[in-house]
This record gives sequence, structure tokens and C-alpha cells, in this order.
Amino acid sequence: MQVRDLHLTVPSAAGPVNILRGIDLDIAAGEAVGIIGPSGSGKTSLLMVLAGLERATRGAIVLAGQTVTDMGEDALARLRRETIGIVFQAFHLIPTMTALENVAVPLELGGVPDAAPRAQAALEAVGLGHRLTHLPGQLSGGEQQRVALARAFAPRPRLLLADEPTGNLDHATGETVMDLLFRLRAETGTTLMLITHDPRLAARCSRRVHLADGRVVEIDLSPVTIAQVA
Repeated sequence: MQVRDLHLTVPSAAGPVNILRGIDLDIAAGEAVGIIGPSGSGKTSLLMVLAGLERATRGAIVLAGQTVTDMGEDALARLRRETIGIVFQAFHLIPTMTALENVAVPLELGGVPDAAPRAQAALEAVGLGHRLTHLPGQLSGGEQQRVALARAFAPRPRLLLADEPTGNLDHATGETVMDLLFRLRAETGTTLMLITHDPRLAARCSRRVHLADGRVVEIDLSPVTIAQVA
């Protein structure tokens, strides 16, 4: 993935606010990249633009040979369905659907012929083969996030975008989800871009991209400290 001169400006009562101010990034296929920086630095906005959920004001994103920033809404929806997986801090499961349905329905909407078996396999891969018929309200927070991971990986995306995936979990549960995330990424060869304030999670990425005031201020491959990520 290539990101060139990416800008995001949004209106406000006080005038235009520059959220992203010329981001340039090159992400290799299969790489795990941690996006870190203080609150308000533009981390989540960058993820939303990369996912096509927010329109960039200026610049270009090229993913899988396609210029995302030139796409219409239908093409963006298709790209997200076929190429991009997203995991948020909030689990965003449909409360009236079982774990299996939460994973299978997006596959069915995407025209995947073996949606149910693939969804079941994805849930088994995250250790929830015994919870297929449970509703989200019957699952713990860690189990719900594992369903969200299964849903993200089931379409076999080229790129997984994760925004604070362990932010709502306790330490032990977060460790379990973190291990699953990196195991699944390694098994599938999926490219990972991870927003986190957790130094342990950031340290597991091959690179850390530091944002501040909507700009890339540093890219490092060295171990991170709590002070760097906080």
C-alpha cells in the first residue's frame, strides 16, 4: 500500500480543522505496522480514510493496484468487502444475531458461496467453536472481540485495520486477543495496520509509525517504551 500527501480537513464552527497534514507511507504486503501517537494526532482519522470510511481532502491511497481515493461509494464498499478487514475497540456485533451469523452474514452479502462453513472455521480458529449459537449478550467482552476478529479475517483480507482492539479488555483477556491477532496475521499473510496505546502490542509490530498533529514525525524499528506510546 502506498499513501501519498494525504490530507483530511473538516469544517467546524471555528473554521476548517486540518486533521491529516500530508501523510506519506509505504506498507509492504504482509507487514505489521503500529500507528502510535498522542490523542488527537490523527491515528483513527488515518484508519478511517484508509478504509474508505472517510473521504480524504487531498492525496492518494493505492491498495492492491487500485487508487482508493478515486473510487465511488459502490467501488469502496466492494473494496472493503473483498480486500479490507476492520476491527474496532467497540465490537460492533449485531446483538440479535448469533456469533455464527455475525461472521457469516457479511460473507453471504459478499456472495461467498461457502459462507456458513467459512464462518464456522473462522470462529473455531479463534477458539469459539463451542459458542456458535450464542448471541453477543451471552458472550464475554473477550469472546465478543474474538468474534469480531473472526469476522474480519473470514473474508481473507489483504489488509487488516485494527483500532485499539484490546482497549476495552482487561490485561489477561487483551493478551489472549493480541496473541490471536498476530497468529491469524502470520497464518494468513495479511498486512496489518494497528492503532494502539499499548506498548506491548506496538512492540510486536515490525515498524512503528509515530503521528503528531496529523503528520508522520518518526518511523522506528526499535523496541518501544511506555512513554513513546502513551
